[in-house]
Amino acid sequence: MGGFAETNNLVTMPQHRIVSFPPHFPADEPMKQSTIVAAVAAGFLAISLIEFSSAEQVDVEALAVKLRSVGPKGEGHAEAAQAWQAIAKADADQLPAILAGMQGAGKLSENWFRAAVEAVAQRHLKQGGQLPVDALEGFLADTRQAPRARRLAYELIAGIDPSAEQRLIPGLLNDPSLELRRDAVALALKIAIAEEEAGRKDAAVKTYAKAFAAARELDQIKEATKKLRAFEQPVDVPGHMGFVMDWHLIGPFDNTDSKGFDVAYPPEKQIALDATYKGKVGKVSWKTHRTSDEFGIVDLNEIFERPKEGTEYKLTNEHKGTIGYALSEFETDQPREIEIRIGCINANKIWLNGELLTANHVYHAGMEVDQYEANGRLKKGTNQILVKICQNEQEDTWAQRWQFQLRVCDELGTAVLAKNRTLNQTAAN
Repeated sequence: MGGFAETNNLVTMPQHRIVSFPPHFPADEPMKQSTIVAAVAAGFLAISLIEFSSAEQVDVEALAVKLRSVGPKGEGHAEAAQAWQAIAKADADQLPAILAGMQGAGKLSENWFRAAVEAVAQRHLKQGGQLPVDALEGFLADTRQAPRARRLAYELIAGIDPSAEQRLIPGLLNDPSLELRRDAVALALKIAIAEEEAGRKDAAVKTYAKAFAAARELDQIKEATKKLRAFEQPVDVPGHMGFVMDWHLIGPFDNTDSKGFDVAYPPEKQIALDATYKGKVGKVSWKTHRTSDEFGIVDLNEIFERPKEGTEYKLTNEHKGTIGYALSEFETDQPREIEIRIGCINANKIWLNGELLTANHVYHAGMEVDQYEANGRLKKGTNQILVKICQNEQEDTWAQRWQFQLRVCDELGTAVLAKNRTLNQTAAN
């Protein structure tokens, strides 16, 4: 979204730019054309008023309620357009209050708030005023506030204070805002590179290690890992990300014509690790497996001994149009909320202690870390995570992958590790 331009990791505020009026409509959140037209028309009126009006104290709390009420399909946009006209006239000292109003706002509502904040700040600076930097820094430091609002507060500060990055960002390595944490990790990596280039190996290793420990996004985790391993430092990527490495697996079961996705085979009814069942071809029983892939990838073709011709898997009836199940027994000392995140190139379902958390009937649409996410609650003691992985009958070479990877973490992506987890479960230390 527009509003501020990034230069050298700092955010600068254009002095002569007219703020773009919300809403910004994501492709997956459509609105009726008439609503869009009405909102945009109201927006141009609002801009003209704001450009030529002086600031005033407004009832931010009441107006923020209307902005937060915007629905994903256009509900409340007419009221929000009126509220935006009023809140965008606010005095600069009300910026922290406007930012606080973002607590609980949806994606579309956040756009309205951001545009209002930009309008207030730009108008005030254009008129020669100053932003309430101390109050904005206090807001940034308040981790109870909405993450996007805190990031916007930082942008306002950085736009007028070139020292903001060096002053504020290093203290945000463990911040609950992913965006601010990402900023801090990026700065740490930048500092480590400078230390490395200056020949300060010990300092660089220490800074790279801090960056790795704080990183929650895959690209930064990979970058820090690569740097640390270049210095021959051990790195436990699976433990850091919470990938499940040990599994019980059983299959293949039948998925001819993709009908098996909704068939409850025995593992969905009862877990009995010593049981034998009728599979697609012959009897099947549970087997244990520990993946050596540091991103937790489990290859069912390999586990269920699919034959190859050279480097390509054969199109055997036993391994085409099939289903496999994977079970993890996850022990914990205390009940807690978690996210289970799976990457899977095949159709899949996940249960936690018998409760279906997610079902994704999609085949060969790519595979990536955290492709699908589901919320669940661990109980004290032993928990059972059951995954159903369905392969279809496509015969294209690229459609023969039968794989998944799964990790357990909190909403920020911080690993939640099982009490019974084997230490250092990685072949790439």
